[in-house]
Amino acid sequence: MTNANTSMAKPAAPSRKRAARRSNAAPTITDVAREAQCSPMTVSRVINGEENVREDTKQKVLSAIAKLNYVPNRAARSLAAGSQLRIALLFDNPSASYLSEFLMGALEEASRRDIYLVVQTCENTAEAQNVIKKLLDGGIEGFILPPPLCDDQTVLDLIRTSGGIAVAVGPGRASGSHGAVLIDEYQAAYDMTRHIIGLGHERIGFIIGNPEQVASGQRLEGYRAAMEQAGLAIDNGLIAQGQFTYRSGMVAAEKLLNAAQRPTAIFASNDDMAAATVAMAHRRHLDVPNDITVCGFDDTELASSIWPELTTIRQPIREMTAEAVAMIARVHKQKPRSTRAKAEQLTLAYQLIRRNSDAGPSLASSFDIPPGSP
Repeated sequence: MTNANTSMAKPAAPSRKRAARRSNAAPTITDVAREAQCSPMTVSRVINGEENVREDTKQKVLSAIAKLNYVPNRAARSLAAGSQLRIALLFDNPSASYLSEFLMGALEEASRRDIYLVVQTCENTAEAQNVIKKLLDGGIEGFILPPPLCDDQTVLDLIRTSGGIAVAVGPGRASGSHGAVLIDEYQAAYDMTRHIIGLGHERIGFIIGNPEQVASGQRLEGYRAAMEQAGLAIDNGLIAQGQFTYRSGMVAAEKLLNAAQRPTAIFASNDDMAAATVAMAHRRHLDVPNDITVCGFDDTELASSIWPELTTIRQPIREMTAEAVAMIARVHKQKPRSTRAKAEQLTLAYQLIRRNSDAGPSLASSFDIPPGSP
């Protein structure tokens, strides 16, 4: 009995050593599965873009991939053979729903083209600069930059002067010095505002996005232009600052709903803030859309997973990221670099998706209502 216990205890030390070795090694698909609390097969399905995965499970897998900086083994083998293009996706974006779409587009296209993809978070410009230098030293050649990094000229200039390839996805405006995939932010916001006006609304609130992103200002200008063209007064008291986060949307919506005469409609600059506005309206016992119309922007998964489902602008986020991967691959083939053509600028089409969160103004909402009243 004593011998049995002794023999069972002996492997403990080597096991710790193996665990230590694993902690220093590159993450595996098993590590991702453990982090996401699913099977390795499910992780594989997500990486390969298969449709038969529940949305909440997909979100967990994508979060685990980003957290662990996981790279598929197939990509690592090709990299070891020196035959694979290496690119990095850098992000600093508070919207989980936006990042989910963004990451899926990159993973699918990188897998299809057998491209080595690194996913790295960067919380600010200084951190992004350090990360970029390390990645360039490690052989990364291309960088995909979502908002707000896509508008950070310091980051873009560093990649260009270091000989890397940068593609900005979703910038407010394109620049000739690097590739860009975008939509017409101004026109999209203009069209949504005109749609709301067409329903009969005149007092239309607007929630601005992150002020550090160029697209935020363009969406605001689109809203203003549509209001002015319709001959409607722009009440600055009905314009609130947000940050593209759900929490900032709650704060902004509360401000708008506290107005002496609250708006009959609110147009938020992204779906996260629009969803927060719906929640704040419900908290005040307001029916959406019968008491107040709420519209968003992006058409992320969140837009169709709340009730009522959001009327929103569909920004083709997944397609935009896939195009960015393809754009880097095309530029990479142009050798030597001195002969490379001018950076590509690609503008994709957006759509106004109408669902259940908009309607004409009700009679009750046309009257002055004391702040904070339901």
